[in-house]
Amino acid sequence: MDSVEPVPRRLRVFLVDDHAMFRAGVRAELGAHVDVVGEAGRVPEAISAISALEPEVVLLDVHMPDGGGRAVIEGVRRTHPKVLFLALSVSDAAEDVIGLIRAGARGYVTKTISPDELADAIRRVADGDAVFSPRLAGFVLDAFAARPAAVADPELDQLTNREREVLRLLARGYAYKEIAKELYISIKTVETHVSNVLRKLQMSNRYELSRWAADRRLV
Repeated sequence: MDSVEPVPRRLRVFLVDDHAMFRAGVRAELGAHVDVVGEAGRVPEAISAISALEPEVVLLDVHMPDGGGRAVIEGVRRTHPKVLFLALSVSDAAEDVIGLIRAGARGYVTKTISPDELADAIRRVADGDAVFSPRLAGFVLDAFAARPAAVADPELDQLTNREREVLRLLARGYAYKEIAKELYISIKTVETHVSNVLRKLQMSNRYELSRWAADRRLV
């Protein structure tokens, strides 16, 4: 009697990205490989839904209006340590990659990845592997092994996630009004965050902040 091959278990995956069309595309592409059990476009709803659904792997973007992927990881890991995270982003900036890995992501791939490669990356993360896009793998090894100082940045660690977002936009040349619109906060709140960043970094103006951010590839 012929033996029957067991059917591979379908992993339960959750999507976090602030672009609805992108989420729809990923859901369609992954449908044959995994069970996409939910999705969210904002940090608070992502944390709430992930905590309720407890997926095995969360695919999440780095930059979102209200805290980004790091805030999602930090909001979930304390109460649901078994949930695994794989960053899926257009960014390959050093700060983004190291920030997400330090927060607890098990891998980081860019949005140029093919559907089959993404499905494989999800399975590998679920199996306990660390997964990176080829362009990022060498950098990550260098950052954590040969250049440990790149991982630990006491000055940057002083800043909250929101302060980092404001700093990044400020360094890109955004006006306070534009930052407020981008992050869905008031101009007064933007001013408060900038004031806090200046105080923490002991700087006097936005031009110094811009140079500081550029040196750390935050822009």
